[in-house]
Formats: sequence, C-alpha cells, structure tokens
Amino acid sequence: MRVKSVEQVLSSAEGGDGHGRLRRDQGWFDLVVTGVGMVLGTGIFVFTGQVARQMAGPAVAVSFVLAAVVCGCAALCYAELASALPVAGSAYTFTYATLGELAAWVIGWALMLELTLSACVVAVGWSGYLQSLLDSAGIHLPTAVSGGDGSFVNLPAMLLIVLLVGVLIRGGTLSKGATQVLVAIKAAVVLFVIVVGSFFVKASHYSPFVPPSAPAETASGVHTPLLQAFLPGTPSAFGVTGVITAAAMVFVAYIGFDVVATSAEETRRPQRDLPIGLLGSLLIVTVLYVAVSLVLTGMQSYSRLSVEAPVAEAFKAVGHPMVGAVISVGVVVGLVTVCLVSIRGQSRVLLAMSRDRLLPAVFAAVHPRYATPHRSLLALGVVMALLSGFVDIGVLADLVNIGTLFAFVLVSVGVIVLRRTRPDLPRPFRVPLVPLLPGISFAACLYLMVNLSLLTWLTFAIWLAAGLALYAAYGRRRSVFAGRSASPAPSAPGAPTEPPAAAVGGPVGAAAGRES
Repeated sequence: MRVKSVEQVLSSAEGGDGHGRLRRDQGWFDLVVTGVGMVLGTGIFVFTGQVARQMAGPAVAVSFVLAAVVCGCAALCYAELASALPVAGSAYTFTYATLGELAAWVIGWALMLELTLSACVVAVGWSGYLQSLLDSAGIHLPTAVSGGDGSFVNLPAMLLIVLLVGVLIRGGTLSKGATQVLVAIKAAVVLFVIVVGSFFVKASHYSPFVPPSAPAETASGVHTPLLQAFLPGTPSAFGVTGVITAAAMVFVAYIGFDVVATSAEETRRPQRDLPIGLLGSLLIVTVLYVAVSLVLTGMQSYSRLSVEAPVAEAFKAVGHPMVGAVISVGVVVGLVTVCLVSIRGQSRVLLAMSRDRLLPAVFAAVHPRYATPHRSLLALGVVMALLSGFVDIGVLADLVNIGTLFAFVLVSVGVIVLRRTRPDLPRPFRVPLVPLLPGISFAACLYLMVNLSLLTWLTFAIWLAAGLALYAAYGRRRSVFAGRSASPAPSAPGAPTEPPAAAVGGPVGAAAGRES
C-alpha cells in the first residue's frame, strides 16, 4: 500500500530520478493524431457488418453512440488525472499516486500485456493483408521461412516491428511525421468510403431501423462469457436489448485512446493539450464510426451484409468492386499506425515502472541525443519481433480488451480517491459530477469485462499470477520505497521540489507509506 506522492511523481518527469528527461515536443494536434491513429482501427470495416447483421440492424449507429458515451466517461477520468499528473506511464502512474504500489504494479503488468499483444496481433494481421494485396497485384513475396517441422517465421511482421522501433528511437520529427502521414491516409480511406457510399444509400434499407427482438446465438464451453456462465439464459438480438448489447460489442472499437495519456510527459502544455487529445480523438472517431455504419446499412439491407468483408461486399452489390482495393490499402496503412502507437505507449509504461525500480532500472535510461527511452524500445522490439515472428497469438487477442478495461476500472476509482486525498491539488481539467461519472465508467467497464469469455479470464488470471510472483521476488524489495520509512507528503502543491522518500497520499492514511 505504499503510495507515491504527487510531488515525487512530478519530480521524476523533470529528471529528478537521474535517468534523464523526455523531450516535450508534443502539441494537442499530435495527441489527437495519436489517439485517432490508435482508435480508428480497420476493424470498423468488419465490426459494423457483423454487429448490424447479428445484433442491432441499422440501429448499430445508436450502439456506437452509446458506446462512445460510456467510453467518454473513462476519457474524462483520464483527462483529469493526466492533466494533474503529466508523467509517462498513464494508468500505472495514476494508480501509484492513488491506490498504492501493489495496485500500480498490477495495472502496469496488465498494460504491458495489452500493448505488447496489441502490437504483435496487429503486426501479424498487417503481414497477412500485405501479402493479400500484393497477390492481387501479381507480386509474390516470401512471407515465411519453413522451420522443417511445420513451424515458420513470419518475416514481414518481424521486419515491421524492427522498422517501427527504429523510427521511435529516432523520435522527433521523423516519428511525428510518420504518424501524421499514416493517420492521414487511413482517415482518407474512411472518408472515401463514407462519401462514395452515400451516393448509393436507399432510405428503404433503414426500415425497420430497430428490428424486432429475436433470440441470439450463444457460445459454449470456455468461450462462454463469464456473466452468462453464472446467469444462464437466452440473450436477445435486435430490439432495444439488442442495441444495448451491440453497444457492449462495439465498445472494443474505441479501445486505445488511453495511449494518449502515455505521452503526458512529452506534451508542451499538458494541462490544456491532454484533455483536447483524449476527448478530441474520441469525438472524431465517433463521428466517423457512426457515418460508416449509417452508410453501410443504407447501401445494403442489414440482413444481407457480409460478416467478413461488409464494406467490400456492399460496394460489389452496387456495382463497384474496385473499392475493395482502396480499402485494402487503407487496412495495410492503418495497421502500421496502430502498431507504431502501441509500441510507443508500451515503452513509456516500461520507462515509468523502471524509474520506480519495480523493473530493472536499465530500462529507465533516456537517449542523450534523441531524448527517447531507447533501451525500453530495444528490449520491447526484441520481445515483440520474436512473438510476432514465431508465436500464434491470435487466440490471445481478447487479452488486449480485458487489460484495457481493467486499466479503465482503476483509473475511474483513482479519480475519486485523489479527489478525497488531495483536494488541494491543481486540476486544470475536472471531471464533472464526481462520483457519478467515474462511477458510471467503473460499472460499464466492469460489465464489459464480465462479458468476456471464461478462457480470456483464465488466461488473464495466469498472467496476473505470474506478475504477482515477479513483484514479490523482485519489485517489492527493489522499488524506490524499499528500506525507507514514510514521511508526510507536502500539504500544498508549492511545497519544496525535493520529494520525500515516500509519501502518504493514499486511502489508508499514515500506514500507506510504511513497509509491511
């Protein structure tokens, strides 16, 4: 329960721990681009058709709005904490300053799982899309090298990871420029689909806008959702219930905006720019998602939409099959963006945990010339390249969702705790209606977590158990608090800049900073 004081958190961002500072070269526009690049996934081209056909009909547009409202509550919580604590690490740092070291370790460990798997899954998917695109153009490149026993090496995925790590280590203009160009291409493809598709919309396809309720298909075995395993019953598709259930399904399309908060320490004016980046990217993506869903369900009846490639098939149905090639280009470019942002966010979480010595301090080093966490990026590059090259990680994709939702839950709690423990802390951005909105975020994210499969929960539990064992064997004894006694945190933000050895700021009072 050792809690890191706000003053100590802020000191580490200014190089007070001796590991160097990250360069503050990010503005609000860069943060919005980062958020859109991570959230605006190519899954929108698949998700819309799948959910519209199986769960909500044309009302899938309403489902996207409902999911955005819930996600917006979590974004508000991130905006308050990120503007008050503009330090690398995102949810890990926020949790350390509110709920304590053990909770911070758990959330940091979960974020490492989320961002690492996200980058690897995307790299593998990018490799497949690239080969498909090249095949359609008559170009055949070797995508794998046989290992003799049926195994293979996914060379394009590994090379993508290596290339992006190099770009991120170089940082600065190269990294920002690459991100902006890739996001611009991806957004242009989405806008192309919206504008061209709108000419083929028929009003009759919107009737009925909310189809009558009907029984939905259910999963079985380890793929059964946790909630359904304990509350058996037949879920409903379509109708009002189907629209709400669809909102829970499309929520995962918004996951990723929290990566914006990992750039807090590199933002020139974090108190202003971070809330704009978080909420602005969420708003832009919501508008695009709703527009795509309305165009798609207007082009073709929801009952005839393809589940695998709804946009390409819808354009085929109206006599324009070549649009599929444009979409394929957008998919290839878009996946590179998601992979780039995931690796960048993961390196900042690893940097923050290493600064606190919960992981080896060697990863906390900042490059003297480029001002980037080069050692963290190199280590992650090796791990991610090996995973994407040799491991079939498709079955682990759902772990990305549960890790993200777990972070949302703790950040929502953190807002309420920090309001009580540090009411004097300057908050350039404040969540309205506390504790109502953080409570809504907490409950909604928890509900989405229990709707994930038993297999996902079991795998996540194994990962957390491994993390707790590592913390007990290494982090607890080597953290910045190890062997030190707590002293009261300064009562005002204007207190001396030299932080105390450990600070009391958590919910357990004077005992929060003491050794167990």
